[in-house]
Amino acid sequence: MGTLQTAERSSSLDPSENVIFQRHLIAYKEAAKLINGIVLEIGSGEGYGIEELAPFSSQYIAIDKFQTSISNKLNKKHNITFIQSEVPPLDKIDTESIDFVVTFQVIEHIQDDKYFLKEIHRVLKPGGKLILTTPNKSMSLSRNPWHIREYNPKEMLTILQDSFNNVDLKGVFGNEKVMLYYEKNKKSVARITRFDLFNMQYWLPRWILQIPYDILNRFNRHNLQDKNSEIVDTIRYTDYIIKESDSSCLDHFCIATK
Repeated sequence: MGTLQTAERSSSLDPSENVIFQRHLIAYKEAAKLINGIVLEIGSGEGYGIEELAPFSSQYIAIDKFQTSISNKLNKKHNITFIQSEVPPLDKIDTESIDFVVTFQVIEHIQDDKYFLKEIHRVLKPGGKLILTTPNKSMSLSRNPWHIREYNPKEMLTILQDSFNNVDLKGVFGNEKVMLYYEKNKKSVARITRFDLFNMQYWLPRWILQIPYDILNRFNRHNLQDKNSEIVDTIRYTDYIIKESDSSCLDHFCIATK
């Protein structure tokens, strides 16, 4: 099966996606400082996270619903296993066999998020850690119909504490350049959603909205890139910072210990 091609999966190959790609990349850069041993990545997507994290692991297991591209060179150099599977459950992973679970921009797509976290808790060794990111609902500019739900900081902390006793809730924040892009994006989204006079985006079924959202999202990103290339093209992962969470973070960055 081919890789999922929607605006949900960012790529370094499309200049219009650079801002969101770099925002995702900072999470991998930070995780690389923390991981060791046997690492499980849930939702490996395009596979760029594998390149960032596999060198710091003794064994790397990647799971995704769709086939992930893993270079032969990387696969030979590091002990990488790819499993094509929907989650939860994590039925192909043994109990207490994993040192670190990394799952970025995934939980918002999971129907049973509590079961998802309990399965992660099950496969982690005692003292093992979950590193998770997901969008901060407080900063979302519209409903994303590809997401089953999003979380504000309080909701994120609550659901993690249902499965883990030790939770460190941080956030991904942008510098002045990133937030300038955010404000331009906010205005652009408002110009599109002003036609939604009856707030249909919030009550229509997700499946009806997904394709129109995808088309408009891509159009909006390309439009922003065309008009603000000096911002979009120059943002790097170093323009983001991970620090203690609050309602203004762009993404939650969570570390939970078993």
